[in-house]
Amino acid sequence: MILNMIKKMIILIFTMFLLSVGVAHLPAQAQQAPTDSIVFLPLISKGIPLPPADAASQRIQLPAGFHIRIFADNLGGKPRFMTIGPDGHLYLTLMSAGQVVRLPDRNQDGLADGVEVIASGIDRPHGLEFYDGYLYIASGDRVQRMQGPNQNGNFSALQLVTDNIPPPIGHSSRTVHFGSDGKMYVSAGSSCNVCEETDLRPATIMRFNPDGSIPADNPFANDPDIRKRPVYAWGLRNSVDFLWSPLGQLWANHNGSDGLGDDLPPEEIVIPVQMNKSHGWPYCYTPGVGVVNANEIRDDLLALPSGFTCEDAIPAIFTAPAHSAPLGMEIASGNNFPAEFSDDLYVAYHGSWNTTNVNIRDCKVERVILENGLPTGSETFATGWREDGKTCGDPSTYGRPADVIFGVIGEMFISDDAGGRVYRVVYGK
Repeated sequence: MILNMIKKMIILIFTMFLLSVGVAHLPAQAQQAPTDSIVFLPLISKGIPLPPADAASQRIQLPAGFHIRIFADNLGGKPRFMTIGPDGHLYLTLMSAGQVVRLPDRNQDGLADGVEVIASGIDRPHGLEFYDGYLYIASGDRVQRMQGPNQNGNFSALQLVTDNIPPPIGHSSRTVHFGSDGKMYVSAGSSCNVCEETDLRPATIMRFNPDGSIPADNPFANDPDIRKRPVYAWGLRNSVDFLWSPLGQLWANHNGSDGLGDDLPPEEIVIPVQMNKSHGWPYCYTPGVGVVNANEIRDDLLALPSGFTCEDAIPAIFTAPAHSAPLGMEIASGNNFPAEFSDDLYVAYHGSWNTTNVNIRDCKVERVILENGLPTGSETFATGWREDGKTCGDPSTYGRPADVIFGVIGEMFISDDAGGRVYRVVYGK
């Protein structure tokens, strides 16, 4: 009995020591202990669980005070976009596997408990969002939805919302979000690098009612061509993601054309999308890198249509170097990040695969600093996925960020469609 009491006192003293120094100061042997003996310690200042150091924490660089860990690993099927469900769990599309999965953390230890398939057999699922009791899923040529989750975590069968979506030719990602107007917005990339589309739906953001019908105030709501009726804004070559700004404006990003070299056209990170307007492609692009206050200029690969000039196109207000490949983006929310990092825009840059070695664009998460609701500059937030001197498309690349979202306590999740992972980033000294 005395021996047991001594053992308990030793364990208590050791545990108090660990809490005082934090897991980041544990010896490497302790950090790599078998999972059945791991002690998950809270970040002292935040009370958020932080698993032991792993391969991501050893190579991905973040600002001081931030910590990254692999939340879920070995995710086959190209992890892409994410959302947080009403149950607080993370949901994710596995695009090439045709699946939507749930990655719960029910014991709240900072690691996914497993991979739970909630839908399968979908053609290239990409964007997903919960709205009014349904999970909406945007895929190759349609939007579907499932009711749920119910109290048991289950969903109804897939229901077709609309198939008035262009086929997945060229750019195949489809993204869905709901606006404050209660309408469903869907982005679809172009079918080509540079061309004049005969189907008017590619390279647009489309707008629907939640049931897939056409809102009466859409620009082409009564057009004889039913394909044109959902079109809300066009000239957006590949707006993989979009959101609503702090001032309530619709912002989209935009992957520019190839074929103009390493430096042109700049990637358009923040485009203030306007209804019934062209946003340039394939005729024009926004010049300059960073904060921009200029009209669009000519892309000489195609002649301008009669009666159209680049001054008619809506320019971006923030850009990045060509071939940065912006994908998912979100404005920070929740209470985890410190004040100076809160309320900024975070963008997953997929990075370049076809630039020369002197102009490689990094695969990273970029922080776009917002002041008074507008971008004023940017800086790298997370980097380290690619090898020095190698492009992000090189086989040696550890991973490529695809999406960025924030969880219920304000932690950041990053999906990685090359490494097959989801990462979790938390702040705490």
